[in-house]
Amino acid sequence: MEMNGLYLVIVSACVLMIAYRLYGAFIAAKVLTVNKYRVTPAVAINDGVDYVPTNKWVTFGQHFAAIAGAGPLVGPVIAAQFGYLPGVLWILIGSVLAGAVHDFVLLFASVRYNGKSIADIAKGEISSVAGIGTMLATLFLLIITMAGMAAVVANSLENSPWGFFTVSMTIPIAVFIGIYLRWLRPGKIREATIIGVAMILAAVFYGPDVAASSWAPYFTYDRQSIEVMLAVYSFFAAALPVWLLLAPRGYLSTYMKVGTIGALALGIIVVMPVIHMPAFSDYVWGGGPVLSGSAIPFVFITIACGALSGFHATVSTGTTPKMITNEKEMLPIGYGAMLTEAFIAMMALIAATSLNPNDYFAINSTAETFSALGLSVHELPQLSQMVGEDLMHRPGGAVSLAVGMAHIFSKIPSMAQLMGYWYHFCIMFEALFILTLIDTGTRVSRYMVQELLGFAFPKMRDAHWTPGVYIASFLVCVTWGYLVLQGNIGTIWPLFGVSNQLLATMGLAIGTTVIMRLGHQRYAWVTAIPCVFIAVITVMADYQNVFGSYMPQGKYMLVVVSIIMFALVALVMVEAVRSWIRLAKEKPDYRTSKEIEEETLESMDPGMVANMEVGRD
Repeated sequence: MEMNGLYLVIVSACVLMIAYRLYGAFIAAKVLTVNKYRVTPAVAINDGVDYVPTNKWVTFGQHFAAIAGAGPLVGPVIAAQFGYLPGVLWILIGSVLAGAVHDFVLLFASVRYNGKSIADIAKGEISSVAGIGTMLATLFLLIITMAGMAAVVANSLENSPWGFFTVSMTIPIAVFIGIYLRWLRPGKIREATIIGVAMILAAVFYGPDVAASSWAPYFTYDRQSIEVMLAVYSFFAAALPVWLLLAPRGYLSTYMKVGTIGALALGIIVVMPVIHMPAFSDYVWGGGPVLSGSAIPFVFITIACGALSGFHATVSTGTTPKMITNEKEMLPIGYGAMLTEAFIAMMALIAATSLNPNDYFAINSTAETFSALGLSVHELPQLSQMVGEDLMHRPGGAVSLAVGMAHIFSKIPSMAQLMGYWYHFCIMFEALFILTLIDTGTRVSRYMVQELLGFAFPKMRDAHWTPGVYIASFLVCVTWGYLVLQGNIGTIWPLFGVSNQLLATMGLAIGTTVIMRLGHQRYAWVTAIPCVFIAVITVMADYQNVFGSYMPQGKYMLVVVSIIMFALVALVMVEAVRSWIRLAKEKPDYRTSKEIEEETLESMDPGMVANMEVGRD
């Protein structure tokens, strides 16, 4: 019996809303005991630069935009190889019990730690060794993440003049909008937004004209050439002033993301697509054309950000804690934003699995692999004709997701003739967000490299020293650029997934220490259980990656990276367990959030309480 996509949307929405109302509230009141009368770092420091009290919905938007990159779009699509049910179960269970808990607890810890990073929290709560290990592990994850995202973009734009033209044009458009807001029309954000979005849509609309013209060869490149171009682009994105490229690109991307996801949700409701992929495919125990491993453990590391993401730690302990006005806001922002991302992951899974399974495998496998399967395509030739591009053998998830989304949109009355535009719009939409993650990640990595090099050369720590900016940016781009050239999406994405989940394991371990430090030892299971579970799963996946894929293929660089990442996380885990043993002997404190608030209220000046109430409103 085939499943209707609309049912999955309804079930997912209900599960996530109930989880937020019950489990999220339990963590806030009993486990973390958030205190609405406790002054947050944004209010206490309020320097007008980094620490700024911000409306909670603005903070939610900023936080959500930062965590919801390409992972929830691409990961579930790749994991669809195992059937739709493993992905559905892990997205819902993982996001509720692991991902949202991870983000919420680390956000809470950072707010209580004056907005410090995860490395500083590890150093303060566990040990100095754990702090250094966490910093290095975070840097490694960022580099691996950028390599994984670059592989996805390169596969989606390979030999696609329409797609490459559309995506490449977003760079000069972003620069123009940056100059427009900086010098031409300062402060005219609404005006600049309308112009920027209109220009991006024009790039999609005129793409087929460019592809059919003599200009087509200038926008047609193979995968490796595109990967090199992405590394060069990222160097300039990391080194140039943030207002010139990175900020306007990210700002325009947010509108495109919200609009496209909203349109997809509406399309699923109207079209009610049938899920053609079976609940469990023939490859659930391994040997698949997209991923060689079995659903356990690879569904957990492949879906990544759609259910649990270590990358989110850089956001929950980054800009977001410096914007929180009241601790009560941490529940919708820390816990709620991750559940929202899980809902997006579910819609991406629905879009991909609405394709015929044979067509899905034809897109996501190489020609040799697909030929060995003995399968024949179903609608793919017609879809390729409608789209205007050859869709066969374009692995990475981005193409199959775009085809699935365009297929759904084309079923809406009077939309069938526009499928080519829908497809390229979806490709542009995905690439925009992946590029935003790549350039932002490169910039953050640049800061970390400058900090690390500063131990040997103190001048490198000066973020405004031009030679230091260029050197650090170059080192970061060369490192992840070389890494992506050493593999393909079948090797790079599992490496990203393993590293991401290893960092999530580390984040949950740090969160467990934070909970125990509060005196809430009996609630430590909230983070400890998902920590141990994902640690075991990820070690299994890492072992299979190294001995089942990388070493047989001679990918020794990937072997080295995997071992280093594992060693760093193992170091932090050992230090964390030592802290758990130490803290287990301390006197517990099981006061609820309401009891602590009442005690705080009694000790506060009435005028201060009134000011805090006004600030919340």
